[in-house]
Amino acid sequence: MKRKIAAVLISAALAGSLLAGCSGEISNDYVTVTQYKGLEVPQVVTEEVTDDQVEQTIQSALSADMTKNPITDRAAQSGDWVNIDYTGYVDGEAFDGGSAEGADLELGSGSFIGATDDYKGFEDQIAGHNTGDEFDIKVQFPETYSNNPAMAGVVADFHIVLNEIYSQETPELTDEWVAENSEDSETVDEYREEVRTSLEESAEESARSELRTSIQDALLAQSEIKEYPEGAMDEQIEQANEYYTSIAGLYGMELSDFITTYLQTTEEDFNASVETAAQQTVQLDEALKLIAEKENLEPSDEEYEKEIADLAESAGMDDVDAFKEQYGEDVLKESVLRQTVLDYLVDHCVQVEDSGDSE
Repeated sequence: MKRKIAAVLISAALAGSLLAGCSGEISNDYVTVTQYKGLEVPQVVTEEVTDDQVEQTIQSALSADMTKNPITDRAAQSGDWVNIDYTGYVDGEAFDGGSAEGADLELGSGSFIGATDDYKGFEDQIAGHNTGDEFDIKVQFPETYSNNPAMAGVVADFHIVLNEIYSQETPELTDEWVAENSEDSETVDEYREEVRTSLEESAEESARSELRTSIQDALLAQSEIKEYPEGAMDEQIEQANEYYTSIAGLYGMELSDFITTYLQTTEEDFNASVETAAQQTVQLDEALKLIAEKENLEPSDEEYEKEIADLAESAGMDDVDAFKEQYGEDVLKESVLRQTVLDYLVDHCVQVEDSGDSE
């Protein structure tokens, strides 16, 4: 994860003197920015939050708080939930992706392999068994199986261990439930407004994130790299290669094989793409740093600490110091500065409605 963040965040030292011309162009030893205020970007419309979205979000919250009621006095039947361990075999050999421990499954949901003309479905064959039972079933994968095309139509055996049978009870939306599960609301009506506000804020942030992406493209078009800071390109290329090497490792492959098999390109084209991306990343970073200096956007130490604490909270980490150690304080500060400048550019951009005309 650290590599992934490092591959997106930029690391290069700001250097060179700032020059400002009468045209509004700014420049230093590394980059020239011809325009940064009033950048034209495609118009973004914030999606309106509907009543259905509010209710769906509430139902999701209620479902997340459901309780399990163990069933011990009868066999499993359709509509029950079960917890199982299973191992799949073809011709006596376990196959990849066919095993799991502690899997929860609702019988009758159709989540697992269904019935064919010759074989019962996976879930059908669990029904009728009791907690603690250990048994074998035989199923046939569907003729079209996108999850693993190699298994399409294959007949497989599964060894099942039935750990638990239970039902799920979803709580009702009441003032009492709200008081116990919300820090800001005490009644159902207040909670609905809380959910709506949260969804509206999320929609606004989504729109703003889309604008930030467009701003980066527009800024690249309005800037020109003069010289890459020493080591900046090598660092970006190294981080990209480390990231893709780690991904390849998850597949048990060398990077070269991953490039040809999963990225479906040649090593030469892959290296060229990485180099182009590195050039754009460094150019954009230097442009953002230049604007930060010109507009005095560098956050104070207190502002940095607050923003990093917010990042840690978003990542689900309570220990800010551990968060800094995991990702690196310099990397996090660069991320905060980058976001600060992009937000400034968003506030000063011009959104242009798409006319629908094509050239």
